[in-house]
Amino acid sequence: MEVEPDLSQTFDVLVIGGGNAALCAAMTAASSKASVLLLECAPEAFRGGDSRHTRNLRYVHARANAFLTGPYDEDEFWDDLLRVTAGKTDEHLARLTLRESTDIGVWMEAHGGRFQAPLRGTLNLSRTNAFFLGGGKALLNAYYHTAQQLGVRIVYRAEVTDLIMRDGRCCGALVGSGDAARQVHARTVVVAAGGFQANIAWLKEYWGAAADNFLIRGTPYNTGTLLRVLLDNGAQPVGDPRQCHAVAIDARAPKFDGGIVTRLDCVPFGIVVNKQAKRFYDEGEDFWPKRYAIWGRIVAQQPDQIAYAIIDAKALGKFMPSVFPPIEAASVAELAGKLELDSAVLEQTLAAFNAAIRPGRFDPAELDGCATHGLDPPKSHWAVPLDTPPFLAYPLRPGITFTYLGVGVNERAQIVMHDGKPTPTMYAAGEIMAGNILGQGYMAGFGMTIGTVFGRIAGREAARHALS
Repeated sequence: MEVEPDLSQTFDVLVIGGGNAALCAAMTAASSKASVLLLECAPEAFRGGDSRHTRNLRYVHARANAFLTGPYDEDEFWDDLLRVTAGKTDEHLARLTLRESTDIGVWMEAHGGRFQAPLRGTLNLSRTNAFFLGGGKALLNAYYHTAQQLGVRIVYRAEVTDLIMRDGRCCGALVGSGDAARQVHARTVVVAAGGFQANIAWLKEYWGAAADNFLIRGTPYNTGTLLRVLLDNGAQPVGDPRQCHAVAIDARAPKFDGGIVTRLDCVPFGIVVNKQAKRFYDEGEDFWPKRYAIWGRIVAQQPDQIAYAIIDAKALGKFMPSVFPPIEAASVAELAGKLELDSAVLEQTLAAFNAAIRPGRFDPAELDGCATHGLDPPKSHWAVPLDTPPFLAYPLRPGITFTYLGVGVNERAQIVMHDGKPTPTMYAAGEIMAGNILGQGYMAGFGMTIGTVFGRIAGREAARHALS
């Protein structure tokens, strides 16, 4: 049993948070010989924030290797980011992220991370993204082990409720509340405590009652406490509070922590209808890794925040299934009955879709020519008739991964205040500052890129300041 560290000393670097960005900051700072304390509010069994549910990250690399099938240069990465964000990004910080990601896989392996051979299938990411052997939980377990080997002191169930501010500088944090509250002092503080997605009351400020129907894909511990503290202390807010990484997940998933197994990747191979049995968005707009994270927001805008992905037998085996079995029927009318949809409307929706399909060569690995013609909304790619029983459906709910409202930072990961000036002792990394770079949209594996890059920058700069 590990002995809790002496919290009466003043640490060089205090890291608040226990996910990827926090660990990257802690390991980097400890490598600079700084004394580092990491406070994770979750119990040890649930440590790692949302990062433990991840599977991969994308980074700039010049050539193929054992884990990636080809090169991915900064220009292509930048073009992909511009496409998914529609230009809503801080170009200076975004380009810094891309440059600093170059061959980041080598650094990760040096700190315990392991990758697996390229995957095939719906994700279509084998060239741009490296997949973690054992998933995000294995990566985080390796990082925790490395951090401890480097001398990082770790305390679990350590909920930070406030920051200690003196003369405009942060010099520590308050852990716990009431009579049990303890002060922890540090020369610098790195905040990597995630967004506010697990705080339903806060989500309802922007989404109204619809937020009651949201499912939270990740940790229930990301309630935005530190984000609120920073904003109340004058940190510059960035990001649209209604924008988020939101995936359409299986509606049967638990309220929190369902993780990756509740995600549904069948949307490009069928159609999606709302409770009125009508389509409402282009299911084949782009490759799934560049669109999957907008479907949660799209479903959130439908009546009662519920939708249904419908495929036929031809789609089976082409996507990673949910952990829940599909709802199956021999006919469209029978399927409508099981989903409690109007059968006449659903049959009409499928008939209109099938009739609008233009002949083409179906290829899930390309933006193929299988599209609808004269249909609103269109299906731009992978449109094939839904005509082969059994017909199958998955119910969908908005699955929120992380919110984009955060705090402004500069290129040194220092938190920027309302007056535009950076704080000398306070840094941010990960979801809590991702809104600087993600104004909207998402592409697979980019959250881990931002967290790794800015975690390392924050750890390096915090240690440098503390030791100077």
